[in-house]
Amino acid sequence: MKIKTAVLLVLVAAMPALAQKVWKVERTIHVGGAGGWDYITADPQSHHLYVTRSTHTMVIDPESGKVLADIPGQQRSHGMALAPNAGRGFISDGGGSGAILIFDLKTNQVLGTVPAQPDADGIIFDPSTGLVLTVAGDSGTLLTLKADADPKTAKIDAPIELGGKPEFLAADGKGKAYINLEDKDEVVVVDLGARKVVSRWPSAPGGAPVGMAMDTKNRRLFVGCRKPQKLVVMNADNGKVLADLPIGAGVDATKFDDGAAFASTGDGALTVAAETSTGKFDVIQSVQTARGARTMTVDSSTHKIYLPTAEFEPQPAGATGRPTPKPDSFMIVVVSQ
Repeated sequence: MKIKTAVLLVLVAAMPALAQKVWKVERTIHVGGAGGWDYITADPQSHHLYVTRSTHTMVIDPESGKVLADIPGQQRSHGMALAPNAGRGFISDGGGSGAILIFDLKTNQVLGTVPAQPDADGIIFDPSTGLVLTVAGDSGTLLTLKADADPKTAKIDAPIELGGKPEFLAADGKGKAYINLEDKDEVVVVDLGARKVVSRWPSAPGGAPVGMAMDTKNRRLFVGCRKPQKLVVMNADNGKVLADLPIGAGVDATKFDDGAAFASTGDGALTVAAETSTGKFDVIQSVQTARGARTMTVDSSTHKIYLPTAEFEPQPAGATGRPTPKPDSFMIVVVSQ
């Protein structure tokens, strides 16, 4: 009996710290306001949340729930990237001919708007190159913009052809970007210095890849796939699939933070996955959030997760497509440990 107990204690002590953490819905922030929503971004320094709302972008204090600013001037905003060293934020606007809006992180004032391409969508900042990276779905291109460029005269660099419809992306901090091609069931690797695609990797057994996150230290990609519903874990050096884990329906975002990967889905599930032993990945928890909470952000300093959604009008039986949000019901679900 003593030997069995000792063995059990050793096994428990050897379990990853993640297995002892429990994620739960902490609260819901009722924000309201007009417009749809897409990506949400957390600033780990100020802890402000930036939420694209179609024609405007809200800046929210998650502690008080107050809207600190509302940045206007968009037609169909999708995402926002932070470039803290430049003191700027960048909003991708896929409406019309497409644009990237530049604003000041301290004042939230618009500094300029750079013409881009239609359906400018997923956007991130890569500190290693000093570039803002944006994918444009309609043209199948990666767009790059110098974060410190003059906002009044800035122009995007020559677009990089991807050979498919991109959705979201990640950068490894060493000069490469990884981009989901939703219509090709592929992840493409772009050498940002050479400005060309250098590898194409299938996302199978996951299809329609949309969410993308990266563990840059361990060189792992986490790809959220819709058809079939999978979180695919991929080696970022050779594209080898290390695991494919079940997730909910309607994934839109994946994130990696503090040793865990997260996939948020429109059916109201937040899947938490981790490397439970060397080279072995498992789902360690599924958190029930709220219907429509398909995108998210993680504050890397507090490790809190924020998922935007709303209340919805009833749908007729057999209806397909996204439901209609109720007016002024926009909210943010907060998940923490």
